Amino acid sequence: MDKINSSGFSHVPVLLEETIQGLDIKPDGIYIDGTCGGGGHSEQIAARLSSGRLLGIDRDPDAVKAASARLDGLNAKVVCGNYSDMRIIAGAEGISSADGILLDLGVSSYQLDTAERGFSYRVDAPLDMRMSKEGETAADLVNELPEEELSRILFEYGEEKFSRKIAAEIVRQRNICPIKTTGELAEIIGRSVPAKFKRDKNPCKKTFQALRIAVNHEFDHLDKGLDEAFELLKCGGRLCVITFHSLEDRIVKQRFASFCKGCICPPDFPQCVCGRTPQGRLIGRKPAGPSESELEANNRSRSAKLRIIEKIV
Repeated sequence: MDKINSSGFSHVPVLLEETIQGLDIKPDGIYIDGTCGGGGHSEQIAARLSSGRLLGIDRDPDAVKAASARLDGLNAKVVCGNYSDMRIIAGAEGISSADGILLDLGVSSYQLDTAERGFSYRVDAPLDMRMSKEGETAADLVNELPEEELSRILFEYGEEKFSRKIAAEIVRQRNICPIKTTGELAEIIGRSVPAKFKRDKNPCKKTFQALRIAVNHEFDHLDKGLDEAFELLKCGGRLCVITFHSLEDRIVKQRFASFCKGCICPPDFPQCVCGRTPQGRLIGRKPAGPSESELEANNRSRSAKLRIIEKIV
């Protein structure tokens, strides 16, 4: 596990060895870590560069400070921004193409473990969940969205089967008093989920995940960010994406498949008229997962999956 640096930002890089191998790092190459976090992956990438350079990007200003300190002295720079704007950010740094790009999705350990950020249901704190510390908070959503929209978010982003009951209880409670903390929301969820479904897993997990995704517009940024990253890759360059739940992994899997797809003409056409050829090829038939040793050292890696694609056109 990585040590906590002077900023208090701890970062345990998940699937580190698999990611480094997947990027196939060239010492003189250009690399981008679009979700730099505390800089764990970035540090290992930059350490393998000689005349090459690394650009780190993160939307969390706390992460930018921590990663910048960690990467001091290496051929690396960290900037504050969203990876969905990667081409603009890279262009401003004089980068028009890259040999490798990493996206490590989801919430960081630091964000989960820092109570005042409001990501965790295990401690009572302001109901925030903003990765960038800007914009609407989770409290804004639970206190202002219509019941039907709340239910939709919980069902689609959290795959929560009790989404209607939870949304109805949220609305009932907020009509009495605004919901301001993670603890208050956790109590509401606990009242809404039948007891037999609370024995093995914390019933708050899916609702908190759904609200976090909605607050940070994670799927919108992922959808755009995958295109931005693939467009930036040089021929032979690789894009590595680490996911932590089935919804974001499905988006990555489908987008990678579209990059690898050739002709899209209707099957009844006698010959191809679209002229489309595959733009990428998958590295590995299946996504990589954590080893037993990594699972023992870091339980949060359990659901991690690494998918890799190489640009061929």
